[in-house]
Amino acid sequence: MNAVPYWRLSGFYFFYFAFVGAISPFWGLYLQSLAFNAVEIGVLMSLLQVMRIFAPNIWGHLADRSGRRTAIVQLAAFGSALAFAGVFFGSSFWWLFAVMATVSFFWSASLPLVEAMTLSHLGDRIDAYGRIRLWGSIGFIVMVVGLGYALDYLPIAWLPWAVLAVMLGIAAFARVIPEAEILAHGGDHQPLREVVRRPEVAALLAACLLMAVTHGPYYTFYSIYLVDHGYDKSLVGWLWALGVICEIGIFLVVPRIFARVTPRTLILASFALAVLRFLMIAWGVESAWLVWGAQTLHAFTFGTYHAAAVALIHQHFRGRHQARGQALYTSISYGVGGTIGGLASGFTWETLGPAWTYTLAAGSAALAWAVYAVWGTNKTRASRPEAMK
Repeated sequence: MNAVPYWRLSGFYFFYFAFVGAISPFWGLYLQSLAFNAVEIGVLMSLLQVMRIFAPNIWGHLADRSGRRTAIVQLAAFGSALAFAGVFFGSSFWWLFAVMATVSFFWSASLPLVEAMTLSHLGDRIDAYGRIRLWGSIGFIVMVVGLGYALDYLPIAWLPWAVLAVMLGIAAFARVIPEAEILAHGGDHQPLREVVRRPEVAALLAACLLMAVTHGPYYTFYSIYLVDHGYDKSLVGWLWALGVICEIGIFLVVPRIFARVTPRTLILASFALAVLRFLMIAWGVESAWLVWGAQTLHAFTFGTYHAAAVALIHQHFRGRHQARGQALYTSISYGVGGTIGGLASGFTWETLGPAWTYTLAAGSAALAWAVYAVWGTNKTRASRPEAMK
């Protein structure tokens, strides 16, 4: 990987997803300890997704216009750490609402820009993306397992300190990521909206939105769901870690997978396996074997899905549209889709119950498969990473 700042990029991914490893499994438990109900927890957890609707596009536009992606990543990293410190000064619903909204506005700026910079640094070695991105998965595992054990012995009130430490790690690596050259592309003259209106691009973004809806109740309530069914916190941590360990395995073999399977086929398979996984979560929680089995499917419902989605977005949004393309993917999928999934699960959790909440999540994955299978065009079928050089 000559000229690729492998460890600086990998370090950023490590701490960025270590933050996710602290927030996704455990922040809901922290909010529950503050006596918030399911709807309030759903609203507060969804704020990390709500700001992804707007913020990445704002930051991505600034990055593409200025060409200074590294400076914006640094500003976002330090801004999010400073904003998160607000959790130590209040615990009311509206105070935490304001704090988490501000954190998300800055935090959501970083990843799309770093994704675009990583792909720019890799150039025609895009199949090596998985070997850099897997360090994010390792960071997630370290945090989720470590906190799982720690919180069996320490009060949940210690969680914000662990999150702040990780955010300072993000800021430290943001300081050392080098800028990547933005190469001109023949489609630079084409307005971004014209790219989005192409059928294969619109279908991809719609399907990604639905996949994020699917994962809404998973990221918001899965730990609470398991603890309520008698699983202790260290075991919950290992269950989250198992999914990400399987994800790491996928990232290691992604180059060989892409050599044989198109991203379109891969993403459709991921949608189908998401249906199976969430039905297992919905109706198999009393069986430890089904719970562990469902977690192994994370290799496909996130690992292959994310690798295929990033590759397809990189193919469709080139040149000066690169950062905004990744930002648009983040905004529509994790922003709009994650918000809908998180908020809806807060209401269905109390009205329909956990099993039907996860069943509806499986239905969203099935709809994602149908949308992309029907409206995805032949243009994406022939697309392998080598075609993106």
